[in-house]
Parts: sequence; structure tokens; C-alpha cells
Amino acid sequence: MEIVFVLLIALALDLALSEPPNSWHPVAWLGKLIALETKASPHKGRLRQLAYGIGMVMVTLGLVVTPAYFLLVHLREMNSLVYLIAAGLLVKFTFSLRGLRQAVGQVKRFLADNNLARARVSLRSLVSRDTAHLDRNRLMSATVESAAENACDSFVAPLFYFLLLGVPGAIAYRVVNTFDAMIGYHGQQEYLGKFAARLDDVANFLPARITGLIIVVAAWICRKNTSGAWHIMLRDHKKTPSPNAGWTMSATAGALGVQLEKRGHYKLGNNDHPLSLHTIDACLQIVMVVAAIWSVLAIIAEVIYSFAT
Repeated sequence: MEIVFVLLIALALDLALSEPPNSWHPVAWLGKLIALETKASPHKGRLRQLAYGIGMVMVTLGLVVTPAYFLLVHLREMNSLVYLIAAGLLVKFTFSLRGLRQAVGQVKRFLADNNLARARVSLRSLVSRDTAHLDRNRLMSATVESAAENACDSFVAPLFYFLLLGVPGAIAYRVVNTFDAMIGYHGQQEYLGKFAARLDDVANFLPARITGLIIVVAAWICRKNTSGAWHIMLRDHKKTPSPNAGWTMSATAGALGVQLEKRGHYKLGNNDHPLSLHTIDACLQIVMVVAAIWSVLAIIAEVIYSFAT
């Protein structure tokens, strides 16, 4: 049952506390480490970049996960309460519902003020694409797409690996996902991030599909288009370059009856309703309900497992 207590502590911390500044945030530290490692990477040679990228990911996983594992082993032997609090804090840093809501809300506020310049800058915290020339409609689309994808990346997936592999599993997922966000892109150093991108694809394979299914259920709870969420998810999930992102984004597009577009890459859903600030609110509502459903399912599953063993 300790997993239940750790999860409850992590959820309570996320709900009660704002994200710490980057100078105190472990994920920000991880980002700085990855940036330093990337600076030393070879700029030419596909095989050299690939080998360096593999080594960078594996070494960083060892540097981050191993100390956390032994710290928790030590704390468990020393004091159970301290162990549970420390484990809950570490798990909390692998997901961020409140942070996601704040980031999406900030973009929405700038859009409400018709301040597109600041909305474009703010959106960079959510997406990796170039936001400099996005118009109002595409800013709203990118915001909804990111919120939908982060329902998996920022919540369902880290807790999936926490349930499966404990705190080290959740931390390992966050390391891999951060690598993908920072270097898993196409460009001059594509092969540097290819291993991280493929590893992230594998890690998110099951969580993305689970999240898509939960979005369909959340659409029903939120009184959105449940059949549309199911139909569009099945129809459009393959349209994205990512094998996973399409599941959550297309399900959300179907639930809200909107079309989400990344120019030159994909169009998801039907244009039944225009994108608006209300669309962003409705998307956030679905994401929060997804988080609630997944939390309840995780707790129930762990309780059943505990009694069964």
C-alpha cells in the first residue's frame, strides 16, 4: 500500500504548491545537464551523433536514477514517514498538472487580451515548433494540441511507470521524455536525438493509447462529443509524425468538434466548430478529468494488487 500513500502525497503536493523556480526545479537541472552534454556532441557524422546520443541518454539515466534509488533505500531503512514524503516529492517532480494548467492559462490570457506577440512567446513553454508566425487560430490549435498531448506526457505516462517500476521508473520516464523534448527533433543534428526520440516512442506506446481511451470517457463525463472522440481518434491518430501523439490530440479534437492543424504536418478532426478561448477551457476540463480518472484507477489497481498479494 505504500505506493498509494506516495501517490496521494505527490498529488497533494502538485495541487497545493506552485512549481518552484527553475533554480530549484530538478527537471530544470536535468535540462541544463542535457544542454551541457549536447554542447559537447559531434556536429558531423551520423554514426558519431547516434553513438553519442545513445551514450548521453544512458549515462544520464544512470546519473539521475541510481542516486534516487539508493537515497530511497536509505530513507526507507531510516524512517518510513521520511521515506514516503521524499518518494512523494520525487514522484511529484515527474508530473505537473498545476504547471500545465498555468502554462495553458497564460497563453489563453494573452489571447484574450489579443496580445499575439506575448502569446507566441508563452506558447514556447508548451511546444517545440516555431511559434513566431502563428496566427490567432493556430495559436489556439497549438495550445489545445499541447494540452491534449501533455495529458499523457505530463501525467498518465509518469504514473504508469511509477505503478510499474516504482519511483525510479517514473524518474526514468521523465529523463527520457525530457531528452526527446530537447533533442528529439529533425535538423542538422537529427541523429543525435534519434535514440531519445525512439525510446520516448516506445515508452509512450501504451500510455498514449490508454490516455486516448480515457479522453473518450472524460468526454462523456464532461458532456462533450463522446462518439466523435472515439470516431476521430480511430480515424486520425495515424496522421501525426509521432506514433503516439495522434491518439490524444485526435480524441480531443473529436470530443470538442474542432479541427487541430499543424501546417504542413497534419489536420485532425472536423471543423464543426471554430476554435475559441472556450475550446481551450473545454480542453483543460477534459485533461483534468483524465487526470482524476487515471488517479482513481491507479489507486484502485494498487489496492486490489496489495490485497491479492
